[in-house]
Amino acid sequence: MDGYLGIIVIVLLVALLAAGGMFLLFRPRDRHAPPVPPSEAPALREEERAPATGVVEDDAATTTVPPPARPVEPVAPAVPAIEIPPPSAGRLVRLRARLARSQSALGRGLLELLSRDRLDDDAWDEIEDTLITADVGVAPARAMVEELRTKVKVLGSRGHDEVRALLREQLLIQVGADMDRTLHTTPHGERPAIVLVVGVNGTGKTTTTGKLARALVGDGRRVVLGAADTFRAAAADQLQTWGERVGAEVVRKDEGADPASVAFDAVSKGIEDKVDAVIIDTAGRLHTKTGLMDELGKVKRVIEKRATVDEVLLVLDATTGQNGMRQAQVFAEVVNITGIVLTKLDGTAKGGIVISVQRELGVPVKLVGLGEGPDDLAPFDAEAFVDAILGD
Repeated sequence: MDGYLGIIVIVLLVALLAAGGMFLLFRPRDRHAPPVPPSEAPALREEERAPATGVVEDDAATTTVPPPARPVEPVAPAVPAIEIPPPSAGRLVRLRARLARSQSALGRGLLELLSRDRLDDDAWDEIEDTLITADVGVAPARAMVEELRTKVKVLGSRGHDEVRALLREQLLIQVGADMDRTLHTTPHGERPAIVLVVGVNGTGKTTTTGKLARALVGDGRRVVLGAADTFRAAAADQLQTWGERVGAEVVRKDEGADPASVAFDAVSKGIEDKVDAVIIDTAGRLHTKTGLMDELGKVKRVIEKRATVDEVLLVLDATTGQNGMRQAQVFAEVVNITGIVLTKLDGTAKGGIVISVQRELGVPVKLVGLGEGPDDLAPFDAEAFVDAILGD
């Protein structure tokens, strides 16, 4: 019996060994086995090599090999298209609605006061206060009130049209409808007109310089711009953008360069190229900085070694009111101001600064800024300004 059991055990052991050998012989190939080194890999027959189409096939999957990437060619910076601005003539008339929105409150208030059945001393004081609040100035306001009182006494009964005519007449007198507001930007023979733009930081001086160049190009003039605000690299970059848009060349130097040197080179370039006008943007200076103000005088003197300065335009922010008057007085002591540019006139109800600044400096407002658009700088027209205040 024990012999039979021994034989059965031996047979079972042989069977198990045979089964294990068959499993090892026919087990599936491990796809995660490490790759065969190139030196040990068998060479592929011609028909087994990857086709030229970039597709490699095996018994389990098809892999697409992407073509080699093409080298990226450098892209040249886009050259801005040259714009053709509209002419400057008639701009203030076109922008009258915008001006009226900010200034008509003054006109309505004055018309309402003057249309009262009875004008006593308190009413006239209120009219004077309204004018002073609008930055007309104390002396001009009193002069207007005295003249209006005299006219009203003579006129007697007053209708709306009569009151409006009286007020219009007085406003035109105070605004200076007869002042010469010619902007001297025409060349003198072989020499271009030279325009120097000055002003305090934040008044919109560099933007005004660019807009003025745009207006002159719209009138058919050729312009060179001088970026003499060398204390701010952003100012030169901003002016460069304005020049590129209308095809005006900009003369500039590195930040910190001598402003007078930049101005001199710009004038020289204008003479060489025989352009119509050279516009110099100076650094925005605080009027309390005596040294910087002296430097502005130096810029003007250096320019005059090559050409006469035809215009010195002082840019004032209309929203600063009487503070702008103090700025104007200091600049007038350093350089001979020939005209005023009032910016942001559409954003204030104090348009009376037109009257006070002209009275104080004895020079006319020649340009006004009525918005942020590139063509929102307009030649000042006294009649259009007064009509906008009074409304239709």
